[in-house]
Amino acid sequence: MLTVVFIVWCYVRDAVGSILGWTTNGNRMIGFSNGVRRLSIKIGQTKPSKMSFGGLHCKARCEIYPRTKDVKRFKVPDDKVRWNVPFPEYSPTTFTTETVLSGPYYADPDICSGKGEITKWNEIDGKVSRVSFEGKYEVVDGLPLNPVGRTGLKHRGCLGRWGPNHAADPIVTRWKRTDDDEIVKGEDGKPVMEFVSIQRRDNGEWAIPGGMVEPGSLVSATIKQEFGEEAMNSLEMSEEEKKEMHDKIEDFLSHGDKVYEGYVDDPRNTDNAWMETTAYHFHDDDGTKVGQFNLHAGDDAMAVQWMVCNSSINLYASHTSFLQQAAKRIDASW
Repeated sequence: MLTVVFIVWCYVRDAVGSILGWTTNGNRMIGFSNGVRRLSIKIGQTKPSKMSFGGLHCKARCEIYPRTKDVKRFKVPDDKVRWNVPFPEYSPTTFTTETVLSGPYYADPDICSGKGEITKWNEIDGKVSRVSFEGKYEVVDGLPLNPVGRTGLKHRGCLGRWGPNHAADPIVTRWKRTDDDEIVKGEDGKPVMEFVSIQRRDNGEWAIPGGMVEPGSLVSATIKQEFGEEAMNSLEMSEEEKKEMHDKIEDFLSHGDKVYEGYVDDPRNTDNAWMETTAYHFHDDDGTKVGQFNLHAGDDAMAVQWMVCNSSINLYASHTSFLQQAAKRIDASW
């Protein structure tokens, strides 16, 4: 009887898996096909989230590693990205920047040189979260494996943490308006949304303002701090100006909706270190709150502006997909 039940279970598992794009290794589900969003259970949740990454990373396989001129990734074709696909000739480049190896406050020890060790993978390690929004990642030969797959480069690149490097991204939007204060409509008849966009100093690409979540810090605190530093240049403000800015954004940036939580297709990613983020959407419906802010680039941004949001924009990493989710949330033109 037990044998019959097991055979039926395997049949159902494989049938459902083929429909959803799962692949199996023995009795364990290990992957998803391109375009299917992963369902992941995260700490403290009672139901799965549908917001995490799905498909293959592309920007994480860029030919030249960011902030370098000659560090080339080993080429990984689309059909060889997943770890469960055999790729015997795979020989990724090994690279970690000298800055990270020097041991700044935000970086893990260089465990490959024996200068330290990490034993708490997939869990909270002191104040550092080594938990991935994408679920449990594999650890092979003492190193965590990128949950999406091969990138053509191993070790940490310019990322400080082995495994997930957590960030927070505030999507701040308003409606585009005419000089007569009428909301502009797109070709689809829906209102046009504008968002606060910063131009990154490291590569010149436009992006959502955001930054790394420090160990022990809250995502909400990081969002307020990064928006103030990058979009309003709070680092250059007087104490009086900082207080005025704080009073303006404190309430507004305390009431947002989460539109994404998971892996980011970031050009800095490697086989052993990768970016993950939590993105919240804050919309100024009548334009009287942040819609009236005096934007001024600061910190890691060399420019800042209100930018029209639509399907043709090309932003850093996965930021365009975050904006698409925000547009859906308020039924804006896309």
